[in-house]
Amino acid sequence: MAQVGLFFGTDTGNTRKIAKLIKKKLGDAVADPMNINRVSAADFASYQLLILGTPTLGSGELPGLTAGGSEASWEEFLPSIEDADFTGKTLALFGLGDQVGYPDEFVDALGFLYDFFQTRGAKLVGSWPVDGYDFALSTAERDGEFVGLVLDQDNQRELTDARLEEWLRVVVMEMNLQIEVTV
Repeated sequence: MAQVGLFFGTDTGNTRKIAKLIKKKLGDAVADPMNINRVSAADFASYQLLILGTPTLGSGELPGLTAGGSEASWEEFLPSIEDADFTGKTLALFGLGDQVGYPDEFVDALGFLYDFFQTRGAKLVGSWPVDGYDFALSTAERDGEFVGLVLDQDNQRELTDARLEEWLRVVVMEMNLQIEVTV
C-alpha cells in the first residue's frame, strides 16, 4: 500500500487535475487520487499520511450538493468522520480558488478543512505564504500564511507548476518521506 492517501473534492475537475499532478510528481509513495465522493470512512482512515484537496465554491463553501456542486463531495463526506480521532495522522492541504472573482472568501473551503481536521487532533503541514496573491479575506489565512497550498487556476495558472513543486518539497520533508519530487 502507498504511504500517502490522496483525496480530493471537485466541481469543475480542476482539483482532480492537481491531484493527478501530485501523484505524477510523487510517484508510488502516493496512492492514486481518490474523489472523496467515492470512498468510505474506512478507506480514508487507512492512511497515516494524507494530502487533501478542495476547491472553494460560491461564497466560500466546500463543494457538495447543497453548496451548488455538481456531485457529492466534502460536504457530504465529513459527517461520516466527524467523530474520528486524527491524532497521529499528518495531513497536507491544497485548495483552489479565484482571488479576483471572490476576493472576500478566497479559498475559504481550505480553512474549513483545516479547522475540521485540526480540532480532531491531526498534525497539519505544508503551510504556504500569502505573498503573490491579491485578495481581501480568507479563512485559510492564519498568522500571515495559508494553511496549505493555494492555487488560482483562473488568474495565475502559469504559476501552478512552480508553486506545486515547491510545496511538495516542503510536504515531503515535513512528512519525513524518503522520496524525490519529480519535475
